[in-house]
Amino acid sequence: MDLSFTGQEEEFRARLREWLTATLPTLPPRPDPLDWPGRRAYDCGWQRRLYDAGYADTHWDASPTQRLIFLEETERAGAPYVGANFVGLLHAGPTIAAEGTPAQRERWLPPILRGDEVWCQGFSEPDAGSDLAALRTKAVRDGDTYVVTGQKIWTSHAEVADWCELLVRTDPEAPRHRGISWLAMPMDAPGVTVRPLRTLAGSTEFAEVFLDEVRVPVSHRIGAENDGWRVTMVTLSFERGTAFVGEVVACRRLLGELARAARENGTWDDPVLRRRLGRLSAEFQALWRLVQANVSEARATGGVPGAGGSVFKLHYSHARQELYEAAAAVLGPDALDLDHDWTLDRLSSLSYTIAAGTSQIQRNIVAERILGLPKGR
Repeated sequence: MDLSFTGQEEEFRARLREWLTATLPTLPPRPDPLDWPGRRAYDCGWQRRLYDAGYADTHWDASPTQRLIFLEETERAGAPYVGANFVGLLHAGPTIAAEGTPAQRERWLPPILRGDEVWCQGFSEPDAGSDLAALRTKAVRDGDTYVVTGQKIWTSHAEVADWCELLVRTDPEAPRHRGISWLAMPMDAPGVTVRPLRTLAGSTEFAEVFLDEVRVPVSHRIGAENDGWRVTMVTLSFERGTAFVGEVVACRRLLGELARAARENGTWDDPVLRRRLGRLSAEFQALWRLVQANVSEARATGGVPGAGGSVFKLHYSHARQELYEAAAAVLGPDALDLDHDWTLDRLSSLSYTIAAGTSQIQRNIVAERILGLPKGR
């Protein structure tokens, strides 16, 4: 097997690296991490620069190798991450590209790529827990619109979003996996109330969303009515299979920073810490190889990642938590300093075994869909 880069791929890397070198010094100062309107403006501004330079659709239309080169080079250069554009660019956008009509793709995909519109994710509900199919938010059809009533929680970026990828129950009599639909809901529609939730780090990237007879056009439904569970599996396959790819690159970079910091403050003399960092380095290199396999599989299967994304998400979630526990060991007492980026990232890492499907859910998927084990009773 030839794993070397082609001349065209090396040319893409060189061109991207040259553009990053010229562009990054011209960016405005990064906003306060707790200022979400400011972060939205900054992240969308970066997305617009990518669009104007021809790199905005790298996550969707580039070859798997070019996509990975893009992530490697942007992370190496310290470029901004997708930030507030996360749901639109990595979840809703790919889902609409895979499942939407030509008119829907024309309406929503260009604004996502330009950074003109931000999306949030309205999946989880307070009474459903990890059982997404137990959702109760209902949508009653009234002519050419759905009337939506219910509540969502942990709604990513709802505070600054223009649109929401929303799961609703359109047939309460159908078996629970079969009565669900996937809607694109405008966040400025009458009846939408957003209440931000404050995290341990003080940020409000999540929110509760209350829906009181919100009217959503039927034309905003992605896929057929009551076929939303299948469409949702497409969304979740992107979320678990490819959406975290850039973060793996960031974690590999952080390992190098941890090693340098350990040498500077003397904690490198601890052989247990050195073995810990070495093992984490091997784990993240293995995760990167799994990323390559998942991205290549997605390309071969029409752009939708397979169940192998759950293997990646399960292992990555725990490896990330272990990484930031190692960072705390390197920092020592400074690990309690909330002004340190590593401390904030450590607090954030606690959510990764819950976000995008709990580790327990991922184990069930791996057991049933990959290993072929029987379902539990």
